[in-house]
Amino acid sequence: MVVKGEAKVVLDGKEIPLKEGESVDIPKGSAHRIENIGKETLIFIEVQRGENFSEEDVIRIEDDYGRVHPQSEGSLSDRS
Repeated sequence: MVVKGEAKVVLDGKEIPLKEGESVDIPKGSAHRIENIGKETLIFIEVQRGENFSEEDVIRIEDDYGRVHPQSEGSLSDRS
């Protein structure tokens, strides 16, 4: 949910613009990312549901923050 600012969510290749108070559900296994498209700071709340909240099942397709090297990661089709 966007608390402040404007965001663009890319969900399986589809761009979804969001403003304050709007949200989007991300289905399990979907490729997704969020971007600040406004001039002010973007503040958003991410809520995870389910039983596993670790990042062990996360496959990073792109990473602007240097947390992983793309060649060491699998693809979404590798998930079973």
